[in-house]
Amino acid sequence: MVTFLPARPGRLADVPSFDRTIGGAESNVACALAAFGHTARWIGRVGTDGFGDHLVERIAGYGVDVTAVRRDPARPTGVYFRTAGDRGTGAHEVAYYRAGSAASAMSVTGVDLTAARAARVLHLTGITAALSAGCRTLLHTLTAPVPGRPLVSFDVNHRPALWADDEGPRVLLDLARRADVVFVGADEAEQAWGVTGGPEAVRRLLPEPNVLVVKEGARGATAFAAGSRASGAAPVPEEGGTPSAPGRAAGPRPTAAPSAFEPALHAAVVATTGAGDAFAAGFLSATLRGLPLRTRLRHGHLFAAAALATPGDLAPPPARDHADRLAALGDDAWGRLRLGPGWTQAEQAHEEANTP
Repeated sequence: MVTFLPARPGRLADVPSFDRTIGGAESNVACALAAFGHTARWIGRVGTDGFGDHLVERIAGYGVDVTAVRRDPARPTGVYFRTAGDRGTGAHEVAYYRAGSAASAMSVTGVDLTAARAARVLHLTGITAALSAGCRTLLHTLTAPVPGRPLVSFDVNHRPALWADDEGPRVLLDLARRADVVFVGADEAEQAWGVTGGPEAVRRLLPEPNVLVVKEGARGATAFAAGSRASGAAPVPEEGGTPSAPGRAAGPRPTAAPSAFEPALHAAVVATTGAGDAFAAGFLSATLRGLPLRTRLRHGHLFAAAALATPGDLAPPPARDHADRLAALGDDAWGRLRLGPGWTQAEQAHEEANTP
């Protein structure tokens, strides 16, 4: 979607002007991964209007492959407006204009399924499932447990305002159980499924995913890992490797630890919108690189900290060398780490200044 951010704090009714930017859970993840040096493709559907042009150009500007994006001449590009506050405050307002949008017309026949299945990791979210019945069927098809499918990552992203019926929790639970890597907030799990009792209770509800990441906001995040699941999903090789051949069932995937917890960083917070997408991008980046479970969580936290320091939905992640150095800190040093506004740019400027 095209996102409109208020020029100053206040109610939507009172804000006189807005700044245009881009937003969208899946495209946010793709942009962050591409900016970090991975090969990423975004598959979506936008209108043939100027907003669609803006989205495609901006996403491509991050280095994302947009050749599989389809343009819809009959439907507009979705837009939304939001206030400057965070979602967690009562003053926060979001106005979605997505009904009848080009994205809501995505379907099994309206998306390049071959391009989607050609990836090492296919990242999906519950927001897409909420857009229409066709979108739900599309996600159900892409998460089907067939041999040779890519590793499927699913961010629950429960947004009650987007669902036209009360089927959201059931649909999201079904999709999560069919995925290989699942991201969900503890608050989301309670709101959608009535789960209380912390990350372990969420794991009891969702034993199927190979990896389940339960986020607890400023406290931190817990990742649970299993050996393998009988979905036929191809294991993700380490960087430079190749995935299993299509149609070949995956063997067991050993993991160094069955679970891990990493506390969140002390970071400057401008707005929380987009931080969850950034966390998913950091975790998936470390997954693609074959890093240990705890390190994957730390990269998630670092990417999220970069997003928290900006007002928009999307922020460039830290440089890879910088992220790796911070992720390798000892537990005490990690706990003492303080990241102020512009910390990613400051590190880049420091490195450039010290380059012969």
